[in-house]
Amino acid sequence: MQTLQVNGYDMAYLELGSGPPLVCVHGTLGDFRTWSPVMGPLSENYRVIAVSLRHFFPEHWDGIGSDYLMSQHVADVITFIEQIEPKPVNLMGHSRGGHISFRVAEARPELLRKLILAEPGGDLDATLDPAAAPVASSALSARIAASAAKVKAGDIEGALQGFFDGIDGEGAWARLPAAARQQLRDNAFTLIGQIHENRRPYGKADAQSIKTPTLFIGGAETRGRLPAITRALSAQVPGAQTAMIEGARHWMFEQAPQEFCKIVLEFLAG
Repeated sequence: MQTLQVNGYDMAYLELGSGPPLVCVHGTLGDFRTWSPVMGPLSENYRVIAVSLRHFFPEHWDGIGSDYLMSQHVADVITFIEQIEPKPVNLMGHSRGGHISFRVAEARPELLRKLILAEPGGDLDATLDPAAAPVASSALSARIAASAAKVKAGDIEGALQGFFDGIDGEGAWARLPAAARQQLRDNAFTLIGQIHENRRPYGKADAQSIKTPTLFIGGAETRGRLPAITRALSAQVPGAQTAMIEGARHWMFEQAPQEFCKIVLEFLAG
């Protein structure tokens, strides 16, 4: 593990391999360990750099503070990339990390060579979904709030089970290996911060502004709103490519690592 100073915070990261940089950004409840199933194969061709965002493991945050914000995490990733050579870098984000990566590409396209978004999380505004609910009442916000309330009450297992099963289906938490469950426990208190992170929804103009060559990856068995977000964004990002992994769900790089790496490497080499 190494660290870089970014905006007054020591951002931890893991680095493996050599070659063009591929910066990887985890999602909700993740950290740099999220990418362990695919770091080996990807590092055969790339310098894979997996970051842990502000307040995630190895920090053990108590949920207190006002700097758990989407804008802060976007700014941190931008500052991190500014210190990586050579540039431009390849950037890959999963779920909430996909939202962060999208916003980095929107704000600083000159830093990026290619962009990979694995089921980016968030909400759509009315320009992409006329039936869009207000962000405060969205299903995602409700799930985060319910899980955060359980964390505050000391019911970590209940919080994580409700959150994880809500995305990957009933029984998904129980099926996770012990190491994967512990990783999520290590980051449980970040759910408290996420309630007030001020994540704005995606708009059509946002998507159409992306200049970086972009690949969307989805799990063919993912349920809920995430597939709709992938479809809506990929239809508006200029020249975007889309790949679906059969038999996989939201954590597709854990469930089908070989297929995931094949798709990513082919896109980056193109």
